[in-house]
This record gives sequence, C-alpha cells and structure tokens, in this order.
Amino acid sequence: MNKNQLIVFDTTLRDGEQSPGASMTRDEKVRIAKMLEKMNVDVIEAGFAIASPGDFESVKAVAEQVKDSTICSLARAVTIDIERAGEAIKSANSGRIHTFIATSPIHMKYKLMMEPEQVLEHAVKMVTLARDLCDDVEFSLEDGSRSEFDFQCRIIEATINAGARTINIPDTVGYGVPKEYGSMFKRVIENVPNADKAIFSTHCHNDLGLAVANSLAAVENGARQVECTINGLGERAGNASLEEIVMAIKTRGDAYAITTAINPVHIVSTSRLVSSITGFPVQPNKAIVGANAFAHESGIHQDGVLKHRETYEIMQAESVGWKSNKLVLGKHSGRAAVRARFDELGISFDSQARLDDAFRGFKELADKKHEIFDEDLQALVSGVNEPQVIEKYTFSDLEAISKSGEKPSASLILHVDGNRHSCKAEGDGVVDAAFKAIEMVVNSNSDLKLYLVSAVTEGTDSLGEVTVRLEKNNAIVNGIGTDTDIIAASVKAYLNALNLLDSGIFRAHPQKDGI
Repeated sequence: MNKNQLIVFDTTLRDGEQSPGASMTRDEKVRIAKMLEKMNVDVIEAGFAIASPGDFESVKAVAEQVKDSTICSLARAVTIDIERAGEAIKSANSGRIHTFIATSPIHMKYKLMMEPEQVLEHAVKMVTLARDLCDDVEFSLEDGSRSEFDFQCRIIEATINAGARTINIPDTVGYGVPKEYGSMFKRVIENVPNADKAIFSTHCHNDLGLAVANSLAAVENGARQVECTINGLGERAGNASLEEIVMAIKTRGDAYAITTAINPVHIVSTSRLVSSITGFPVQPNKAIVGANAFAHESGIHQDGVLKHRETYEIMQAESVGWKSNKLVLGKHSGRAAVRARFDELGISFDSQARLDDAFRGFKELADKKHEIFDEDLQALVSGVNEPQVIEKYTFSDLEAISKSGEKPSASLILHVDGNRHSCKAEGDGVVDAAFKAIEMVVNSNSDLKLYLVSAVTEGTDSLGEVTVRLEKNNAIVNGIGTDTDIIAASVKAYLNALNLLDSGIFRAHPQKDGI
C-alpha cells in the first residue's frame, strides 16, 4: 500500500442507518452506494448482513451492482454472523468481512461477561473463520479507545497473525480527545511486532463533537484508513463526516502529507441524496454541504470576496459540487437544457419514463415560480428513482382554512384505489387538520414520528419540502412531498408515506450492536 494514500471507508449504509429513523430500503442503499462509487470511495460498508433478511438482501444487491469499490459487511465475532456476511458479499468484485468484539474492561466484564483471554482466543478463531471465507478481513476492537494498552497490542498482534489485513481501533462512545487518541495509534503501531502487515483504521463517534478531529489525529499518527459517513450520519451524535475529513486533507495538504482517491465534485449531490432518503436534513451551517457553507451576508465579507475570493473562502464551492446557478431555468426551458442540468448535478434516471416524470414536475413548478434553482431540481427528483410505489392514495381539491378565532380546518378529495372520498376535519393547525381528514378515510393506525418542513430555495416562492415519518408495526417510512404550497407539500408527504407502507417499501430499524 502507498503510505501516502488514505483509504476512505464509508459506513453510511451501516452505521449511518443505525440512526433511529434512518432505515433505508434495498433500492435506496443501492442508489447511495452507486453515488459513493462515483465519488471513488474505496470501501463501502453496505450493511449488517445478519441483522435481518432485508439487510442481507441489501448487502447482496450492493455487492452485485457496485463494481469499483470494495463492498463490506459487518459481522459480530459470531460464526453465523461471519458466514452470513461472507454469503452476502460473495458476488462482489472486491469483498470484505468486517468482524468485531469488545475489548475494553467495562465491555468485556458487563456486556460479554468474558475474561480477556477468552476474548483474545475467540477473536483469533473468528478472524480465522472470516479469512477462510474472504481474503480481505478487517478486525475491530469495539470500544478500542477505552481498552487497556497491553491487551490492545496482544489482540492486534494475534488477529493480524490470524489473517486480518485491517485493524480498526474505534472510539465507539465518542470519549476520545485528539491528543490521546492520536498518540494511542502511534504507540500501538510502534509496539505491535507485526504492525507493518496491516492497515490501521480509525472509526470515531461524535458524542463530544470531536469525531473529525480525532480521526485526523489518528491519521497524523499512522492510521491509513478512515471510517466515516455522509453528513456525519450515525447513531447518537453521529460519526465522523466524510466530507469534512476529505476536504480538510485536500485543503490543508501542508498539514496532512497524504491524499485520497475521492472525487469531491460529487459530495453535495451525495449529501442531498442521503438527506432525502433518510429524512435527516442538513443544517444550514454544516461544513462543506450546508446551504450557508459558501454564503456571505456580512458587508465586509462580501466586499472581500468580490475583490479576491480567497479572502473569505478557503476552497471553491464548485470543487465539492455547489453550482453558481448561472444557467437560469424557467418555464421556457426545454427538455435538453433540463436534462443537461440534471447530468451536471449527478442525477441520472433508470428509464425514459422517470425522466419524463421529472421533466413534467419541472414544468409544473416552473409555472409557479420565476426561476428554478439546483436545489429545486434535486428536491423534484428526490423520489423519482425510488422503487415503484403503488399510488393507492392520491388527492385533489385541497382547501385549508385558518382564521383568527376559529378552529383551523382542512377539506380535500381523497382518491383511494381510484375511488373518490370527500373528507374534512378540524385540527390544532391546518396541517394537523389535513392529516386528520385523511385518517378519517384511511384509518392507517400509524404513528406520526416526524414532521419536518424545509425551504429548498430562497424567496417567497420557495419550493417547500416536507418530510413525514410514520411508524406502523415497527416499520418506519419517510414520506416526502414538495410544493410551493406548504399545506399541499404536507399532504403529498403524508400520502407518500402511506403509499410506501402499503407498497411494502419499508424496513424495521436494525438496532444491533455496532462499533
């Protein structure tokens, strides 16, 4: 391996999905994986194959359809886990089994209820099994940052001898700080006799907001693989953010004498895809991918940027996929111009019919607002390449009334399998009233877990995007609706969620052990 090349290991589809409510279907995982492949991500952790039949099928589908990245499945240090992972990645051009066991005193005593010697012996046995199934094996010391140094060295040496090519020392609970986490890697690499036979990896959680800083500290001290997620998605406070790590290394080449294979121009489009699928919005001031990351409102800043861009911008917005909106799209734009813009945004369509649907949506939006922005286009197609959803529920003739001193109400015509139903209800607000009106007909018995409104673009004619998360019988779906009328967008999102439930396009959240 080139010691000046950093391997980027993306775990959005596995650890990112462990964020409560962030479940993804098989087809959604494949869509994200293809964007990660386009970005030149080295390793894609596609899931936890043993977690559920759905997760197994997702890993298998990614392994079959993504050819340029190594496809990895996580597995506990359990025989059935490892065998299932091996089966899931069998068709990959390049596959990896990633197995782990806890190594900190608190985890070994209270979770595993095993003595250190038992843990070491079991780790070696499971790595050996994994290596029999796959040439590329990664071993992780769960809660590695709180493990005792001598035991770390012993289990690392033993698992490398057993065939592990990559050793991951994760900061599982986000407890580490850069100085001590970085020095831990340096000490381990210097003290493990066969350290030169493996690549050392970092995997950091963001409980103290230090995930990226800890990851970079590990890289400075010899780690040559970094595990991260798009938008920093992950359980609790999230994981180290791929876009922040990649652009820190690219922008500060003077501080980090390493490179990555990542093509950063696809970062923004991938970020938006992940946000759209999971229903987790990106905060405006998020580094690299936030809407305000390259925005300047201060007069002093504006003056400086106009005189010389580098006065207040340390990287170019275009380098990560932001566009300057120089090509103005409106109601007079033709199909070729619109498709060209989709291409520039990294948005592709798997059929002519779906391109036609996107263009039709563009024309409908263009009749409502003067100028169409990139964000509008991305919002328009957030569901275009979704798996085919049975459109059981649709609506028309929406009327919402909110008047001072009167109870808000909403009425609409709901179409169920083509049958027309008039429904009207009152609520605490017009959105609540609209949802209650729908439920009077549908009676879905689902629970509303999230209602989120985002302005996709600026101005009073902004396209609004609404995310509605419903849960029913442990199945979670994220419905998305867009419209310049936020009430209409809300109804679209609610009905989209109901249609997803009815189409069976959902998955129970895999709350499993992870690193």
